[in-house]
Amino acid sequence: MILETVGGFQVAGEAADGATAVTMARALRPDVTLMDIRMPGTDGIAATAAIADEQLSSVLVLTTFDIDEYVFGALRAGAAGFLLKSVEPGELVRAVKSVADGDSVLSPEVTGRLIAAFVSGAGPGRARTGAGRETPAIPAEPLTSREEAVLACLGEGLSNHQISRRLGIAETTVKTHVSRVLAKLGVQSRVQAAIAFHGRAGN
Repeated sequence: MILETVGGFQVAGEAADGATAVTMARALRPDVTLMDIRMPGTDGIAATAAIADEQLSSVLVLTTFDIDEYVFGALRAGAAGFLLKSVEPGELVRAVKSVADGDSVLSPEVTGRLIAAFVSGAGPGRARTGAGRETPAIPAEPLTSREEAVLACLGEGLSNHQISRRLGIAETTVKTHVSRVLAKLGVQSRVQAAIAFHGRAGN
């Protein structure tokens, strides 16, 4: 109701469990999939991994659970964002729009813990694909100097607009660089790229 009445989005479908969500994503190819964590059968993390691996849709996790295991698991799986269901309607709408535009979104409560976990060395570590494989921190194909700069910005959690202003390049160019960085790192989301960046910095 919030997405349709407040945000003006078209809700393509609803699923009661993770397996159905993956099936519907394959059929409907939505721009953004809002994913819960705890569901019958296939949980939200496994469903997120499947959707991200097949590049069916960007995934924004929206849940009542902010347990670190769930947060880190969702980000490893390729989620583009993680929000709590206590989020205000306007914030949810902005988050969905941001994810649809290729940006990442993290709840403020989650962001603080994620940064603290990185500092302590107890964070999510390297990003993982849905099959559980570690994403290498060093790309198979070297990044250009511009791509390195874009990756550093992703590591700071900057949006495309912010990166554009920081580096003095057009947002369309930023999107191109981000896509190339993700491809070279072998990750599905900006958050995974940020995790890989911090993993490289910590090595």
